[in-house]
Amino acid sequence: MKLNVNLGKDSYPIYIEQGILNKTKELISQVFTGAKIVIVSDDNVFPLYGEQVVNQLKDTYEVSTVVIPHGEPSKRFDILPSIYSRLLEAKITRTDLLIALGGGVIGDLAGFVASTYMRGIKFVQIPTSLLSQVDSSVGGKVAVDLPEGKNLVGAFKHPLLVLIDPLTLKTLDPHFITDGMGEVIKYGCIKDKALFDQLACYRDFDDLYKDIDEIIYKCVDIKRDVVEKDLYDFGDRLCLNFGHTIGHSIEQHFHYEKYSHGEAVGIGMVAITRIAELKGLCEQGNTKRIEEALSHYNLPTHANVPTKELLKAIDLDKKNINSTLSFVLLKTIGEYYVHKDQKEMILEVEDI
Repeated sequence: MKLNVNLGKDSYPIYIEQGILNKTKELISQVFTGAKIVIVSDDNVFPLYGEQVVNQLKDTYEVSTVVIPHGEPSKRFDILPSIYSRLLEAKITRTDLLIALGGGVIGDLAGFVASTYMRGIKFVQIPTSLLSQVDSSVGGKVAVDLPEGKNLVGAFKHPLLVLIDPLTLKTLDPHFITDGMGEVIKYGCIKDKALFDQLACYRDFDDLYKDIDEIIYKCVDIKRDVVEKDLYDFGDRLCLNFGHTIGHSIEQHFHYEKYSHGEAVGIGMVAITRIAELKGLCEQGNTKRIEEALSHYNLPTHANVPTKELLKAIDLDKKNINSTLSFVLLKTIGEYYVHKDQKEMILEVEDI
């Protein structure tokens, strides 16, 4: 399967195919003619796929690697100088290529490095987690975290191409499957009722996996369409933040240790929909339907945090413009709208 993100000079293809890692050199050589490639990965992913990718490339390119500890704590701003130093040691120049091999953390971090090192070098996304395959590897958003919050220093940097191999999901810890399913369900909630209903019919992820290529394609196609219409996140692209305002605040509240991103987004989707129902801003019964869908994939629906404790983190939300937040709400499953309100809207419920 192949899609194209049509952004003029920043357009790029996305390939979805089981076993496509074995075509890495073939596909990269179609878009890159330089001499050197650096692979940025983490200590979970690189032992699984690093050698496979390096062996694909080493006869044609001079390949170096940067392997960092896995997890959100590695996506911190102060890790950047050490990575830049590694690129300088490898004599990577503006004509060379960086490959992000890993999940969402690696994609965000490596993409930010590619956007800033020597004012920008080319890069390729090879996402290996479900969350990164259906969401974060597409759209050009790259970022690092500050102690005050997530993704507060970032840029828009589009890859030359994205290679998605669903076989990498076979080696994921179940926790990371759960993480990704939060974003998969989000796509059904905001844009595709048929996809939501399909997801709600599977018993669990093992049951879903027989259709995994199709599911990934549907999610990526939704994001492609949204990104093409709203590249810089001021209009239609806001829909992708459904559940994220509260979700990000939950992640920060627990110092990124208790809930993964997808789990926090799941909780956020339930919370904001419950609030919307109480305020008469959406169709009744949506909250229950989302909770039931999340339960099929062992996603949490509540964090048991007093709502007022989340307000400080929400102050730093990038959608907070002139003290007004753009909350993404559902009219019904598959149809979203943007509701502008004060952050105190979430105090409609005592805890989340």
